[in-house]
Amino acid sequence: MDPAYWRTSQKKDVLARLETLKAQQAALELRVLASAGDIAAEAGDKDASAWMRAELFVDKSAARAQLKLAAAVSKHELLAAGLADGVVSRDKARAISKALNAIETNPAASTEDLLLAEKLLVDYATRLTANELRIVGKRILVEIDPARFEDAEAKALLAEEERAQQKTALRVWDNHDGTVGFDGVLPVALGMRFKTHVEAWAQPRKQQLVEKGAPLPPWERLMGQGFARLLETIDPDALPRHGGDATTINVVISLDALRKELGTAILGSDEANGTTISATEARKMACNATIIPWVLGTDGQVLDAGRSSRFFQPIQRKALRLQQKCCQAEGCDMPPEWCDAHHLTPWSLGGKTDLKDGILLCPHHHRLAHAPGFTHERLPDGTVRFTRRP
Repeated sequence: MDPAYWRTSQKKDVLARLETLKAQQAALELRVLASAGDIAAEAGDKDASAWMRAELFVDKSAARAQLKLAAAVSKHELLAAGLADGVVSRDKARAISKALNAIETNPAASTEDLLLAEKLLVDYATRLTANELRIVGKRILVEIDPARFEDAEAKALLAEEERAQQKTALRVWDNHDGTVGFDGVLPVALGMRFKTHVEAWAQPRKQQLVEKGAPLPPWERLMGQGFARLLETIDPDALPRHGGDATTINVVISLDALRKELGTAILGSDEANGTTISATEARKMACNATIIPWVLGTDGQVLDAGRSSRFFQPIQRKALRLQQKCCQAEGCDMPPEWCDAHHLTPWSLGGKTDLKDGILLCPHHHRLAHAPGFTHERLPDGTVRFTRRP
């Protein structure tokens, strides 16, 4: 019978059973793939992906991803059992196996930690989506033993943010059809701000169409139009301008993490709707963004909320440019227009936003000023010397 004529309860029941069947089918497929070494030997390839490409017409990259997942699942009994029982889907298995692989390479994690993490994640799979599992998986060790793994997580975040700086890139090209194409990679903190800006321009466009009763175009098009409007509204007289009011954001951070060098913060309202950044990055953002900090005590009690951070005003930046002429890091001559205004005494530690406490630093040295791996001191000539910690 055509499903259009089914009762709602029938549709819900069939969809639920199909999800279970798909998970069980994936379990069987992954078990076979995990033991497909003889197929690879017969095909003369390093794995069975060549046979899958030739006989099943599966793209080789997709086939190898399946083989990789099969190998990962075969190492974890509880994960494999969850698939076989139909409570863990293929996507959830991929998120769990990625988290478990990270734990296996973590020198601070024991075999007991790995087994407990697997048990917890398979249990979470019964009530979380694959994306939510991915988020939980990144912090599962902190949940198991906060005392041992909180600082390790903060160090990992710092390393990840440093790698992100090295990966930052932008390509722009002419499509010769009246359009320009571009793609790029940004550090997560900047990427989330970029996304927020574009969405702010895309949403009014969407609301106007809804009010007119017009059909909505694809969201990607609305985002593209929002990005175009964002570019159109930039004041040319303000370019180049660095260290301005970048955006207004929510940063959720514990009081202890705010005070110590190593710590984590949530950029956004919560982990599901935001992203985790290091406390170092949060303090750096406080130099040139309007921050609404939500500082939490040990029991999650809100200690401070809604207090905008102090940031250097345009007239102060002009004065700094006249006084300092360039980046104040020792030996750096980056022009003042390309520099950020930095608090010598961090705002989060009680620093004041006045000229005697402000210096110009280029983006590179501004990052070093907030990096726990470096110390800095003001020299008699006013420049700042950076030294890597021993």
